[in-house]
Amino acid sequence: MDELTRLKAEAAAFRGLVQHLQKRSDVQNIDVMNTAGFCRNCLAKWYRAAAEHYGAPMTYEQAQERVYGMPHADWKLKHQKPSTPAQDKAYEDSKPLHAKIAVIE
Repeated sequence: MDELTRLKAEAAAFRGLVQHLQKRSDVQNIDVMNTAGFCRNCLAKWYRAAAEHYGAPMTYEQAQERVYGMPHADWKLKHQKPSTPAQDKAYEDSKPLHAKIAVIE
């Protein structure tokens, strides 16, 4: 696969993931984090880091809005539920496996 096609495919995969996460607002970030080691906020941090790396600085809030499809505060009011003690424990137990935010080229 040539470099341009690879970049287009990766960008399309990112857009697909973002669209899926926007549709699945019933799935809480803590559950994604506990299961996969990353969540919507991690994805926003990767997006921001990559944008800045390629000369397009943005705020974390702008990156979150791209991932959430709305301002993060609005998403939280509309969709986020309080975490349970079991979710909090799973979060703490899984911390060593959580994503590291860096630009991956």
